[in-house]
Amino acid sequence: MDFRFDIIVNAFPLLIEGAIFTIQITVLSVALGIVIGLFVGIGRISKIKIIKWLSAVYVDFLRGTPLLVQIFLIYFALPVITGIKMNPFVAAVTACSINSGAYVAEIFRAGIQSIDDGQMEAGRSLGLSWVQTMRYIIIPQAFKRVIPPLGNEFIALLKDSSLVSVIGFEELTRRGQLVIARTYASLEIWICVALIYLVMTLSISRFVAYLERRYQV
Repeated sequence: MDFRFDIIVNAFPLLIEGAIFTIQITVLSVALGIVIGLFVGIGRISKIKIIKWLSAVYVDFLRGTPLLVQIFLIYFALPVITGIKMNPFVAAVTACSINSGAYVAEIFRAGIQSIDDGQMEAGRSLGLSWVQTMRYIIIPQAFKRVIPPLGNEFIALLKDSSLVSVIGFEELTRRGQLVIARTYASLEIWICVALIYLVMTLSISRFVAYLERRYQV
């Protein structure tokens, strides 16, 4: 069996375009996931029982169910309930964001709890409120400590974003499937897709390593 480089050359622009869509989904989802995760993570250590309970339910449900099922719920089930149909891109970002938020919440919870209790006491003794102490003292220190696990979450979500191909969104994996359906060159295309994913994940790893050195994590 001959390895057909000409098919890869012809398909490469389409695959790169799919990779750009993959990056867009991942960046948006991680950004929203960080916002969600920060608030849910704080909720996980809240002394208000209802907030702590709701945060725990959110984390347990989303970490305890497959992302693929969550994508189906957002894209197929939610429109039945609300009557509002989502396009694949919005559904993909929504599902990936709320899923990422659950994992990021645990990352932030661990990061915040790793800060010595004396930091909170010092902030309160200076006349800062609990919110001000968290904002100006605790969270900045915790954020530096969670850079490595946040980088891992970024990489994991980049790879998991391939699951949104099941709802027809043409990210990298879906583009690969479409090219294979037309050319029947599954070996060549999947190798090319795998290498593109590898380049993206290695790039993220290098960037995270730079941030670790920059902030001396």
